[in-house]
Amino acid sequence: MSRLGLTRDKIYKTVARQLHGQVPCWVCGQHVLPDAATLEHIQPLSEGGNSHLENLAISHDVCNNQRHATGVVPVSTAQPGKVQRG
Repeated sequence: MSRLGLTRDKIYKTVARQLHGQVPCWVCGQHVLPDAATLEHIQPLSEGGNSHLENLAISHDVCNNQRHATGVVPVSTAQPGKVQRG
């Protein structure tokens, strides 16, 4: 497992302990299951961000991919405040 993979697991477990098992997605706010979790750079590396702990967050793999593919997170018209999926 990569260093970031180990960091993701460590952050996930720490947040889960602090929030009684509920790990919110940094992008959409919904609960993230361990197998769907990715490590998100809050400020992207391409914009001068780093991989320090304070710049990392847990997000759904779908939310992370949508955010980085378009540069923005598509908002759901059916559920205001939620991410449009798929």
